[in-house]
Amino acid sequence: MSNSASIFSPQSTRPSHERQVHILVVDDFEPMRKVTVTQLRQFGLGENVTQAENGQVAWRLLENQKFDLILSDWNMPVLDGLQLLGKVRADARFAHLPFVMITAECERERMAQAIETGVSDVLLKPYSADRLKERVERALRWKPPRAPAMRAGAHDEAPQASAMAPATRDELPTILVVDDAPDNLHLISNLFKGQYKVKLAHNGARAVSICHSDNPPDLVLLDVMMPDMDGFAVAARLREHPGSETIPVIFITALTDDNSRMRGMDLGAVDFVSKPIDPVMLQARVRNFMRYVQLHKRLQDDYDLMLANARLRDEVEQITRHDMKGPLAGILGLLHAIPNAAPQARGDHLGTIEQVTLQLLDMVNLSAELYKIETGRFVLVPQPLDLQAMLRRMADVASVTYAAKGLELVLQDRGIEHGKPSAVGDPLLCHSLFQNLIKNACEAAPEWSRIDIEVVCEEDARELLVRIANRGAVPAAIRERFWDKFATFGKEGGSGLGTYSARLLAEAQHGRVAMQTDDAQNRTSIEVWLPRPG
Repeated sequence: MSNSASIFSPQSTRPSHERQVHILVVDDFEPMRKVTVTQLRQFGLGENVTQAENGQVAWRLLENQKFDLILSDWNMPVLDGLQLLGKVRADARFAHLPFVMITAECERERMAQAIETGVSDVLLKPYSADRLKERVERALRWKPPRAPAMRAGAHDEAPQASAMAPATRDELPTILVVDDAPDNLHLISNLFKGQYKVKLAHNGARAVSICHSDNPPDLVLLDVMMPDMDGFAVAARLREHPGSETIPVIFITALTDDNSRMRGMDLGAVDFVSKPIDPVMLQARVRNFMRYVQLHKRLQDDYDLMLANARLRDEVEQITRHDMKGPLAGILGLLHAIPNAAPQARGDHLGTIEQVTLQLLDMVNLSAELYKIETGRFVLVPQPLDLQAMLRRMADVASVTYAAKGLELVLQDRGIEHGKPSAVGDPLLCHSLFQNLIKNACEAAPEWSRIDIEVVCEEDARELLVRIANRGAVPAAIRERFWDKFATFGKEGGSGLGTYSARLLAEAQHGRVAMQTDDAQNRTSIEVWLPRPG
């Protein structure tokens, strides 16, 4: 969700000297902790890693040390990963900490529970060092949600493809063929050329080295009778190491006795293929098992998509809450003004309050539309709009809301036939779009200044232009990302979602937005184009 630069320098895997990252690794299996620390050390992060053998020990460490990231296993005694996550998210001291759950857990319901509890990311076992590095980088850019990441029942709907969804990995699976006979290596590698990536090992030691590397194979075709280290010894070494313990092994052997088969099964063999090899049979068995391997790999993408959609729902809720602040402040201002207003003005105020209240009710429904827009499922049903009347009501409410600043909001129009539709779009989306932009202009403008709202309709133009201008130039540091998500600068409590949602809403109506700054005049203009009727 972020385009931030990597915390790792491009020349090496060491992190930037500007950032010292302190990581807490939680796992009850000591070899797994050591492997994780070794991998982190390869990234340049191993010097600042603290280990904990369960969630309870991790909690005590959290209370006494400062950490930037938690990498935790799920299934642990005393206090498991999900319970630790719940305690972290419930404590204001640690709620901001990125928390990556590392697990072999494959139940969708339990994964939804972790997402609802507030996990930052999920890494499914087995994984490579490159995948761990990717998740560490992503987690360190994680922003804590301002509300629970997922409401009850939010995961009932099946995930939909979206711009936030992880890219589907189309990498070919990797097979490691282990045999001391060069002819057998050549024969088997040719059987799978083009279908899979094929790695070759001519002895057991080489096979173990490849399986313990940063990019282990997805399947091992393992000869049994080899000198120095036979296939059974290789399988035993694989099962002893957390990085290779789950790699499936198919034994290729001339041994057919029950004892050999039982020994292989005890070492986790998923199948046996007898020599001499039947090429068609071997291809079929590998192909069938690779379907399982691919399904397991897709689980990571599935969980990533679940997490992305949960975050998206939270962001949509933030946008909706942000959009509602202005109208609510306007209602409060009008209510305070009523006691001292003339009888006619009181009636006008009450009428405005009623209109704004109805708009707020509509905005509650807007969150569903925003979610559809973000996931590419929104269908626009354009309607004729009287934008001048809409903008006039917004300007009246904003004048009351920001009365303490003494702002003057001036609405002008050019080339408009009053009382007739001037644009086409969605009324609810347009209201939220311009409400956001007027609110931002009022907040940015200095006291006792003027905000110009101009509606321009050139003859024969296919678009209508709305320009909102205020004193105060947008800071140079934020101009290039002014319309991006989470872009904010020097604004206490700012979410960085107002301008992002405005762009989103304009584009959903086949419109567009732009921002112009004039440093000499110290002025900012926001321009919105929407289609005209006909």
